[in-house]
Amino acid sequence: MTGWPTPRFFDGHNDLLLRLLTHKVTAEEIVQGVDSGHICLPRARKGGFGGGFFAIFVPSPSEGASSFEVMANPPYDLPLPAPLRRDEAWDFVQAGFGALDALEQAGAITICRDADEVKAALDGETMAAVIHIEGAEAVSESCVELESLYAQGLRSLGPVWSRPTVFAEGVPFKHPSSPDIGAGLTEAGKRLVAECNRLKIMVDLSHLNEKGFDDVAALSDAPLVATHSNAHAVTPHARNLTDRQLRQIAETGGMVGINFAAAFLREDGAMRADVPGEVIMRHLDHLIAILGEDHVGFGSDFDGALLPEKMGDCTGLNWLRDELRGHGVDDVLLAKLAHGNWLKVMAKTWGS
Repeated sequence: MTGWPTPRFFDGHNDLLLRLLTHKVTAEEIVQGVDSGHICLPRARKGGFGGGFFAIFVPSPSEGASSFEVMANPPYDLPLPAPLRRDEAWDFVQAGFGALDALEQAGAITICRDADEVKAALDGETMAAVIHIEGAEAVSESCVELESLYAQGLRSLGPVWSRPTVFAEGVPFKHPSSPDIGAGLTEAGKRLVAECNRLKIMVDLSHLNEKGFDDVAALSDAPLVATHSNAHAVTPHARNLTDRQLRQIAETGGMVGINFAAAFLREDGAMRADVPGEVIMRHLDHLIAILGEDHVGFGSDFDGALLPEKMGDCTGLNWLRDELRGHGVDDVLLAKLAHGNWLKVMAKTWGS
């Protein structure tokens, strides 16, 4: 290790790949360093961003005003985009794998397929990258594509990104609201969970509605994981998890990654950046009270959210370390929250 702040953070969710896929940045620029976005290798080294789940997300066609603008002024209830065509989603997902390969060849990331590889990469000079697909639109109802996606390196899958799929329904961006919106898993969704369990692909519960969550909890034999969600008791947003859901996660030895998106942190649900560190600590305290300190980490949503202004980008993890230490988090707990708990749940899900 050469000069990275410690402990390094392994993170539950980022959207850097979408910046590459929409031609806002190149793999070479991520290595060299850029001022735009939230992640590049020089800033990762400065902030101790050791890596995380790199999401392949297929965007919906642009519709109307920016969701950030609408969410700045609660209450709000954004309509969900229409479902996507599988063939178009498949092509975009394959381009996402290409973007990951480009980042690895450029020297920005090391693609990891098990917990031991993540642990080794966290001691290296690149970012550890676990491949996640956010929204299963590229998978057909038969789920036959999961075999080839796993062979390509897929290790985590969200059945939905809020908008509906053939597998499940998600939650809209709505505040105030509970996540009890819509129906449970379809028969194809139940098959998806079974196939993910068989292949040892993590099923990400973030964005999934409450009935779908309950169905996964009843069917899955793996730890329940929400890679980038917060506590509904602190911020009553549809995207956040109720205490009942958190207890279900706790029963399986699962994991929740705290999301830095301002609207999911602030009690008023506003997507505005004036978020003091104590707000993150309130979510942390609530999650630890139910899950225990071995089952909480962070899922930043870097490059996919409006962050607290004092964080700004991945260099703001230094600010977060100071906030955690000021909140009484000792070095042992800090290491768990930063990466240790993620390593344990990955090992339980995939093996070493």
